[in-house]
This record gives sequence, C-alpha cells and structure tokens, in this order.
Amino acid sequence: MSEQNSGRVAIVTGGSRGIGRQAAARLGREGFAVVVTYGGNQAEADQAVKEVEAAGGKAIAVQADVADVTAVAALFDRAEEAYGGVDVVVHAAGIMRLAPLVDLDLADLDAHLNTNVRGTFVVDQQAARRLRPGGAIINFSSSVTKFARPGYSAYAATKGAVDAITLILARELRGRDITVNAVAPGPTGTAMFLDGKSEELIDRIASESPLERIGAPDDIAEVVAFLAGPARWINGQVIYANGGAI
Repeated sequence: MSEQNSGRVAIVTGGSRGIGRQAAARLGREGFAVVVTYGGNQAEADQAVKEVEAAGGKAIAVQADVADVTAVAALFDRAEEAYGGVDVVVHAAGIMRLAPLVDLDLADLDAHLNTNVRGTFVVDQQAARRLRPGGAIINFSSSVTKFARPGYSAYAATKGAVDAITLILARELRGRDITVNAVAPGPTGTAMFLDGKSEELIDRIASESPLERIGAPDDIAEVVAFLAGPARWINGQVIYANGGAI
C-alpha cells in the first residue's frame, strides 16, 4: 500500500464489474478509499467492495445512474459524507451495443448517447466542481475510435465525444491542479467485449496486437493507477492501452 495515497478518495463508476471493478481493487491496493458505483447489480458491487478491502483499501458501494444529475450529485454527497472529500474520479461506466450503422435501432443510439456522452458530462461536471487540489479525472474512451471496426459506429461516436470532453475540460480546469485524461483500451477480456463473439473472432482480434493477445482488466487498471497517482505531468491526453494494435 502506498502511504502517499493514504486518505485519498476515489469514485469509480462502473465499478462493479469488468475494467471498473479491477481499477477499484487496484486503487484499493494503492491505499485509496473507493466508492464503487454501480447501475443495478448490488451483489456484484458488494463483491467489488470486498475485493477493494482485501487489497488493503476501504470501500462502500453506491447505486447511481450516471446520466441522472440528481443521482450523481447524491453519489458525490455520499462519498464526501463517508470519507471527507473526493480526489479521483474514474468514469468507467458505459454501454456497447453493436450493429452496422444502416441497421442500428435509433433507440440504441439514444441509449449510447445517454449513458456514454450525457453520463460523462454529468459525472465530469460534479468532479470539476468538487475534486480537491491534486485530483484526477479519468474518463474512458476506446481504441475503436482508431480501429474503425464495422458495427461499432454508435459506440465509437460516443467515445469520440468522450475524447473531446476530456481534452477541453483539462484546459478549462486551468489553475485547479486537477488533471483530466482518458484511457482508451483496445480489446479487453471483459463480459462487455466477449459476449456474443466466437473463439475464432476473439483469436483473430488478439492477433492484431504485436503482443498477440487481448488485454486483461489488470492491464488497464495499471494505467488508471498511474493516472490517479504519480502521473501529475500527464494532462489533457487520451492514453491508448491496446498492446500496440494501432
């Protein structure tokens, strides 16, 4: 555990599963108190809390719809009540529904925009208002904005918006000593990526990387921990974490 991070507090949205869950545990290992934010599955969130505690951190679970202004404000209130303030926000919550643009149900497009774009605005607004000096906002983009993979038009469009939000917010927070960056994972072994894909397709995607594998949630959590802690001179950047596939 890092003594440097003792007393620091992180909110992790999407913290009950996948990359968010691994990032929460990794921050726990660094000594953070973590507010694991989840959308609907309390059992998964409770297990994520146990993993943070097992790693050496403190944690609570709080339910919130990231696109709901009132719910997200209450989330930050709860973090401040429990731990005294907020230093880091890891905004990992998001959805991905795949279809060619010509076939995409516009209700799915609206869902992407609501969760991935509005959700980033809502969470980042509260973070910008409330983070203590020395803090970090870490949004989640995607390497698919560069891959231009068929079927991902809605998802990639929302992640392009996340890139723009991140780069502009970093400059708007001049003088606050708060960094704003985005992590853009490539294919990573989470349920969101693996669901509905054949072993053959997964193997083919894995071969695109010079390291000849898909990423693990641990790989991405390491980048999050770096941006949340020692990486004070990295600001206003999109960090592509994809094993060199692009």
